[in-house]
Amino acid sequence: MSDHATDPATEAFVAHRNLLFTVAYEVLGSAADAEDVLQETWLRWVEVDLAQVRDQRAYLVRITTRQSLNRLRTMKRRREAYVGPWLPEPLLTTPDVAEDVELAESLSMAMMLVLERLSPTERAVFVLREVFEVSYDEIAEAVGKSPAAVRQIAHRARRHVDARRPRRVVSPSETRAVLESFQRALETGDPQGLLDILAPEVVLVSDGGGVKRAALRPVIGAEKVVRFYLGTSGKTGGTITCDPTVVNGNPALLVRLDGEFDGIMAIHVEDARITGLYYVRNPEKLNRVASETSLTLR
Repeated sequence: MSDHATDPATEAFVAHRNLLFTVAYEVLGSAADAEDVLQETWLRWVEVDLAQVRDQRAYLVRITTRQSLNRLRTMKRRREAYVGPWLPEPLLTTPDVAEDVELAESLSMAMMLVLERLSPTERAVFVLREVFEVSYDEIAEAVGKSPAAVRQIAHRARRHVDARRPRRVVSPSETRAVLESFQRALETGDPQGLLDILAPEVVLVSDGGGVKRAALRPVIGAEKVVRFYLGTSGKTGGTITCDPTVVNGNPALLVRLDGEFDGIMAIHVEDARITGLYYVRNPEKLNRVASETSLTLR
């Protein structure tokens, strides 16, 4: 694309690339697949007669949405055979994303897991309408439904999400304060420190993809989570260190074991305590983070 820097098609695609990537990522939960969708979108976009396009942004979003839906339906079948709980691929984001409360919430691990419960079309409609405020007419063209049908799908998806979404969105500064306490307890292996910062009903979801050690189902309850963590760290026998980062628009921890990158720990906070822990250890989902942070995976 660099050879066509002044080409109108390239200029339009580059201008909207961040939006298209975010749409694809929110629909798919995978940065790698989102990049593939963008490549497919580009290949279709360069074949379009721009003179016939009234709204380039809407047209590009339509192509991206259709390609994302096609890929998501294939991914749904793959995920049925996935070993253990599935978590989205962590996406490093800049601090300014965290300041956009609505976007940060939609990108969070907790919300992405809620979106997993929707059908592919419901998910695409919800993301386009609720996150990016795309008109019903534009969404209808993107998903191949009538505007009336899209309104019904959007209402149904919103109802499902509202029933499961986190009860309250806290500020990045509040989350960072909780994260600091959690980091100290993790690094020192302090069981009481962990119990103090975990909500009684906390849920730990760990994703090893069948490659790295992880719980095969969610661990529920503060005491069980602490036992699981201490038991796992005892078996590895390594030294855990953490660095704060911003993942999916929210504060998180980059976890090292004996100095080598081991995974990403995202959290969800309510009432100054952690109610959700999301630990991604699957190496396939960490390649992007590792390359962007110049770290070596274990």
